[in-house]
Amino acid sequence: MASRRAADALIASGSVLVNGKRPPKSGALVDPDQDAVTVDGRRVKPPTTHRYLMLNKPLGVITTAKDEANRKTVLDVVGEEGSHGHRIYPVGRLDGDSSGLLLLTDDGDLSYRLTHPRYGVAKEYAVTVAGIPLARELEVLRRGVKLDDGMTAPAEVDVVRATKGDRESGRAELRIVITEGRHRQVRRMLHAVGHKVVALERRAFGPLRLGRLKRGDWRVLSPGEVEALRRATGLEPS
Repeated sequence: MASRRAADALIASGSVLVNGKRPPKSGALVDPDQDAVTVDGRRVKPPTTHRYLMLNKPLGVITTAKDEANRKTVLDVVGEEGSHGHRIYPVGRLDGDSSGLLLLTDDGDLSYRLTHPRYGVAKEYAVTVAGIPLARELEVLRRGVKLDDGMTAPAEVDVVRATKGDRESGRAELRIVITEGRHRQVRRMLHAVGHKVVALERRAFGPLRLGRLKRGDWRVLSPGEVEALRRATGLEPS
C-alpha cells in the first residue's frame, strides 16, 4: 500500500482503521488473517508474493517513488513492466549524481533490514576523487570519520589506481565498502579528508554484485539471490 514513511503519514492522518477504529498512538499488532485494515475505507491485504528488482541506476535519475518537481525517478525507469502490478519502492538511496546498483521491492521487512545499520549489510562503491589521497587520509577513512551527524563506522578503503600528479592535480579511483547508509555518506567522508568526489558508482549491495547489467537496465532477482539477501539480514528462508 505504501512505504514505511508514507504508511506512518497515513496512520497519523486518520486514514487507517483497524476493525473500524483508529489504532492507538502507541501502535498495535495486527493479525492479517483476523483483523480488517482499511485505508480510506478500502480493505488492504498483504501481498502473497513479492517483487525484487536490481536496477543499474543512471545518472540524473531520482531515487524516489514520486518526485514533486516532476523529475525522472527510478520507478519511471523500470516502468509498469518492472513493477508488474506490485507497489515497489527503492531500497535506500542513490543520489541523482550517483549511479549503480539499486534494489527495488515491495518486501518491507527485507528492505528495512537491508538499510538499517544494525544489520551491517555492506555496500561497495567505485569512487573517483580529485587529488591523490595520502596514507594518513586513507587510514582516517578506515577508522571512521567524524561527520556533523556523528562518527561513521570503519570502512574498507583501497586505492585501485591513481593518475600521475600530486595531491592537488591528480585523480584516484578508490574502492570503498561501508555498512551504513547516511545521506551522501561516501561523498561527505571523502570531503572530510579533503577530496571531492568526481564520480561514484555502487558496485555491490550485500551478496549481490552489479555485474554486466548495463546502465539504465534492470532485471528480476533470482530466488537464490533473494534467499542470499535474506540470509545476509538474518531472515529465515521464505
